[in-house]
Formats: sequence, C-alpha cells, structure tokens
Amino acid sequence: MTGASSSIRAAACGVFQPPAVCRRRSHGLRPRLGRAFSLVELLVVVGIVALLAGLLLPALARARLKATQSACLSNLRHAGVGMSLYLGDHHDRFPDARPLKAMLGFRPWAGWPPSDPRAGWVPAVMASHSGPRVWLCPSVASSRLRHVEQAVQPVPASESSLVTGYWLWRFDRTNDPVPLDNFWGKTPDHAIADLRAANNPVAGQPSSPSDVELVVDVYLPSGVPGIAPELAGRSAHPGGRNRLMLDQSASWIRDPRIMLGP
Repeated sequence: MTGASSSIRAAACGVFQPPAVCRRRSHGLRPRLGRAFSLVELLVVVGIVALLAGLLLPALARARLKATQSACLSNLRHAGVGMSLYLGDHHDRFPDARPLKAMLGFRPWAGWPPSDPRAGWVPAVMASHSGPRVWLCPSVASSRLRHVEQAVQPVPASESSLVTGYWLWRFDRTNDPVPLDNFWGKTPDHAIADLRAANNPVAGQPSSPSDVELVVDVYLPSGVPGIAPELAGRSAHPGGRNRLMLDQSASWIRDPRIMLGP
C-alpha cells in the first residue's frame, strides 16, 4: 500500500507541479517562492534613485523659475494694455497722481533706490483699465522681497494683503513742477523729449518709445551702497529682470549685478 501511495504521489507531482518542485520535495526541501534583495543590491538601487533625483531636481527648479518669469512677463503685458487704455481715455496723457503717491508715503531712500519708484498708486488710478493683481510679480509675492519696504507698497482702499511689486522709475518723485525725467501728466512724445533733455545717466538718450523703460521688476543690485548685505544682488528673478517698455513691449534683460533670486 505504501508503494502504491508513493506511485500516486509521484504521478500527481509530475502532472500538477513543476518537476523542480517535485525534486525538492523528494529530497525533503521546501520550494523557494522567491529571492530577497541582498544588501548590495539594495544599496545599488538607492544609489541609482539618488543619482536620478540629483539630475532631475535642478531641472525642475529651473523649470519652476522659468514658469514664474513667464507669468511675470504676462503681468507686465497686461499692465501695458491697461496703460494704453488709460492713455486712450485721457487724451493720450499719463496720470498725474503725485498727491496720491505722497499720501501713500513717499520715501526716497538714501541708498537704493535713490527715489521711490513703487507702484502703490497705480491700481487706484487705473482701476478700470487693469486689475490690481497684475501689478505684483508672482515671484515677489512668494519670497522675502514681499516683506522688503523698498520692494512693495500696499494698494489703497483694498484688503490689507494686496500690494504692488513693480517699479516705475518715470513716476518716482512728487516734485512740483514735474521733473524732466518724470512722466506725470505728459503725453508719450512730450515725455520722451523731456527725458532726452534731462540727460538722465540711466535712461540715456532715447530715440523712440521702445528705448524707454516704463515698468520693471524689483531689483537690488550688488555693489550699490545702502543695500542690506542679505538683500544685495537679489531680484524678482535671478540673473536679470523683466521690463515693460513705453511701446508696450515686454522682455527679459540680463543683469550681472543681480545673480540671486528673491
């Protein structure tokens, strides 16, 4: 009977189970269901994952910076459209909001910026021509520059969290009469003629609206006295800044003085 049982088991083993398993059982061995990773193999896998992460993370960071820079350029283009609409509705003249600028706290700094190019007055004056949120660079909104007094300015008659984060150098003073290099209440042609007469060392001698910077990113260049060491060399975007020109074109310009991000 024992021999018959062994024969039956042997036949069943050959039919229903792989021969390798049958041989193991015939020798009193348990079938192996799988092979575990060795420590060396595990370390190799971890090393490969770390290498891939090291390659991908910088690329992802660059892509994020590029996306923010593009969003900022989009803001400036919308601001340019708003400014163009305002000119069309006001006999081709820029706003004269010097009283409002003074009321918001005109603060020319002894260091940088030497005047006050902040844009807190713009959303109030141009409320029907551009939304207030286009006047804040997304990079500034989520960085330490959001808390730097020279970089941002609250928007009047709005929720306390709403601020502007661009600069307008041609609207940076409240003097009366209007300085030659300021555009308050002027037509674009008049503004360019006055800017040429001003001999502003930064603005130079513009020959057309495409040579005149109207709105620009906040930037704190290195090597300029009066800037806190922890802020020197920082801007809304590392390596340069976005700017809107008087002809409503917007573009990126490199600046070696601002290699650090916000």
